[in-house]
Amino acid sequence: MTQPQPFQDIADNLSFLDDWEDRYRYLIELGQALPKLEEAERNAANKVNGCVSQVWLVAEPDNVSGSPHLRFRGESDAMIVQGLVAVLLALYSDRAASEIAETDAIALFDELGLREHLTTQRSNGLVAMVNRIRGEARAALG
Repeated sequence: MTQPQPFQDIADNLSFLDDWEDRYRYLIELGQALPKLEEAERNAANKVNGCVSQVWLVAEPDNVSGSPHLRFRGESDAMIVQGLVAVLLALYSDRAASEIAETDAIALFDELGLREHLTTQRSNGLVAMVNRIRGEARAALG
């Protein structure tokens, strides 16, 4: 399955960065570019359980040509995690719920080498975010 262009752009940019400090800086820049959530959206319903950092994900369902699609917005209080949120949004947002449910972000992150230098806690948080997003997609599919 072809990945969305925003995710491909991130993957291409990461491929040019061999040094982990450069990759961390790039992730931080991606996170800083995300729009902030409204204060009211940082609530218990949007909070991702299983993350050591505070992470909120907002799913906005839409119906495109009779097929459920989802747009995601998100935020974290940790800079690196905010960058991981940005990568996940580039991968999953504005896609059909069926595609979201089938897309294994963890495998893609492993292919990009994005998990190998994450702490165990951040890696577990990443899995929690992916599970939450894919769960939203399965719920939208009914």
